[in-house]
Parts: sequence; C-alpha cells; structure tokens
Amino acid sequence: MTHPMVAAASDVRSSLKAVADANPTFMSVEEKATALQDLVAAEGQLVELRLRILADAGDLAAGTAAKDAAGWLAHHTRTRYADARADLRLAEALDRDRQRLAAAMREGGVTLAQAHVIDRALSALPTGVDAQTVAEAEAHLVERAREFGPKELGRIGRRILDVVAPEVAEAAEGVRLAELEAHAAERTRLTMRRLGDGTTRISSIVPDAAATRFASYLEAHANPRRTPVDNHADQRCDAGTPTAHDPVARLARPRRMGEAFVAFLETVDAGRLPIHGGNATSVIVTIPLDALRAELAAADLIGSGLVLGDDLTGDRISASEARRLACNARIIPAVLGGGSLPLDLGRARRLYNATQRLAMAVRDRTCRAEGCDIPADWCEAHHLHPWELGGRTDIDDGVLACSHHHHRFHDTQYLVERLPNGDFRFHRRR
Repeated sequence: MTHPMVAAASDVRSSLKAVADANPTFMSVEEKATALQDLVAAEGQLVELRLRILADAGDLAAGTAAKDAAGWLAHHTRTRYADARADLRLAEALDRDRQRLAAAMREGGVTLAQAHVIDRALSALPTGVDAQTVAEAEAHLVERAREFGPKELGRIGRRILDVVAPEVAEAAEGVRLAELEAHAAERTRLTMRRLGDGTTRISSIVPDAAATRFASYLEAHANPRRTPVDNHADQRCDAGTPTAHDPVARLARPRRMGEAFVAFLETVDAGRLPIHGGNATSVIVTIPLDALRAELAAADLIGSGLVLGDDLTGDRISASEARRLACNARIIPAVLGGGSLPLDLGRARRLYNATQRLAMAVRDRTCRAEGCDIPADWCEAHHLHPWELGGRTDIDDGVLACSHHHHRFHDTQYLVERLPNGDFRFHRRR
C-alpha cells in the first residue's frame, strides 16, 4: 500500500501537470490574486511536509553512506548543500521544539522564509528564559506572521521578550548583548593585502558599534552619493592571508590591527569630518536612565541602519558598553526619562580634553590597573565616578586605563578594588 505522503506528493505533481499548458493571460485580476495567495500557502504546506520527512530521514542517509539527510538531499535533488543544511536544521527544530510553528506551516499560514526567521529569533533567546516564555514567544511570532513578512518578523523577534516577558526582558537582553560583545572582541580582525594591480584589499571584522561609527564617518563623505554602490562587494571580498609563516603571528597581527582600528574609530575627531544630516558626524546611544544605572540592560544604537546585512543585533549594545563609550568615545548619550523623552543629551563636556589628558598622563604614566604597563598614550580616560550617577569630568575623578582594563571597569563580572598606591585590582565575581 502506498504511504499517504507519497500519494499526496504524486497527486500534487499530477495536478500541476494538468495546468502545465494553461495560460494566465485569460485570468481575471481576482483569479490571479486568489491563485497567487493560494499557491504561496500551498508552498508553505509542501515545505512543511518535506521538512517533516527530512527530519526523519537519517536512515536514508545511513543507507547510502551520506553524511546526513541534508547531504543526501543536496546530492539527489541537485540543490545547494548550504540550503539543504539550513532546511535540515529547521526540520529538526520543528520536529523537536517548534510544534506550533510546524502546525502553522501545515495550515499554509507561514512560509519557509518566515519559519527560518521565527526559529532563529527563538533560538537567540537567552538560555535562562523558561520554556513557558519561549512557548509564548513562539505563539506571538506565529500570530504576527499573518501580518508581517520575514524582515518585519525579524525586528519583532529581536524584541519579543519585551512583549511576552517584560519583567525579565531588559536583564536577559543585557546578558545576551554582553555575550555577543565578548564574542565580537574575540573575533575582531583587520588584514591588508597588496593585490599587485595597484590596489590593496582591506578586510576586517569589528564589533557592531564600531562598524556603525565607521559607516557614519563614510556617510559624511559619500552623501549625497554620486555613483551606485555595490551592496554585496564586501561580501565577495575574502579576508586575504597574512604573509607571516608563524601561525601565532598570523592570528596575533590581524587581532592587534583590528583592535587598533576599533580604537581609532572610537577616538577620531568627528568634528573634523564633513557636516551631513544637519550636524557633525555623530553616533547616538539612547537608553533609559534606570537602564543606564543597571548592571544588565540594553541601549539603542542610532545609525546602525547604515550598515548592510542581517541586522539581528547591530541596533543595540549593552548598558556596560554604553557606559564605557560615554567615558571617552565621541558618542552622544541621550538619556531618556519617562515617556522616552530626552532627559539629558550628553555633549563633549563628558569627554576629557587634551589638556586634562596630558595632566593625567604625567600623573599616571601607564594604565593604572595593577601590573599593567601599557603607556599613557595608548590609554583611555575612565570616570571613576560614573557620569550617569553625577560624576564630573575632572582630573581627580579620572584615571587612565588601557582598552582591555577600561572594558573590565565596565564589566559587571568584575569587582574593582583601589589599592593604597592608586592602582586598581580586579576580582571576578563568584
């Protein structure tokens, strides 16, 4: 006896064969609209059926010595392996965790693209979020799929905890962003390679906040644009390979160059760049006052839309990163009070000026973290008493710290102890 799924697939193909020669020219507008909507819904149902079988096709892969079901599918159906792998991951998620999403696809209410976005949004939730909250988030996103496409669903998914669990959303988002920022710091790289044709390829990986700043600087020169921009050119450039033979050197130099590039972007004088958008180039961070003072919270990064790509995180940074940037980077911290109205708009007075920096360099000589000998010229000025708590940009309330230890000052995983000689010792919280 033929399995119902096999029979259904055969019936679909037979139905499509029956209209293979039909001409849509003679369809009315209403008929075209109905057919297109029904076909999209049917595609969702067909995809769900395919994924349901794919999730259980491990024995098929084993029988042919394929690496997995995705490998078998890509080889025998002449599809891209990357697409098959993505479908297999989604199929396993639907089978294991996303029953509500699977049911919506089965009814034709969610497309494949929407399903991928919803699954990714749910997978990106912090590990500490309980199963009930995840289920509520899934239900909300599935319901919103009736109104919104993948891009809009992605935006809703990034803030889904604000909807289903506002009491834990801010802290959970703060934890997630802190983890992403630590990951970004580890992956930061920059390489330069001569191509032999009079050009040099510059490739880099930097944190989202630094990329936003760089894009805003470029916009100052490129706006209004006079020539089309190839939005995918950066995706086609490979990173290049350093010429050093030592594998440690190959890793270390791109990392050092990347960190230096981030430091440059954070300290370059935006006032010397062209005026655009009615103001000197700036990056604005908006954050509620209570969140700014909290250990685990998030801030919105205005300007991230300048950077192309899959923007799941680029519009937000952690509160600790906002506090660090407010110490020495040329951002405008817009602190919000009730009703999201601007309570305070930070200006350059929040930054130590050149004369103050010189005085602090004479006093501190190096980074003041215990055992650190990074020279003053490479250090950043840190507010000992945070400005969001009423601190002042005075020499007595400032200290020089290298980039690494400046991050630790604002890292909620560390306690800071001031030693009798004025140095600072860091202790990881237990």
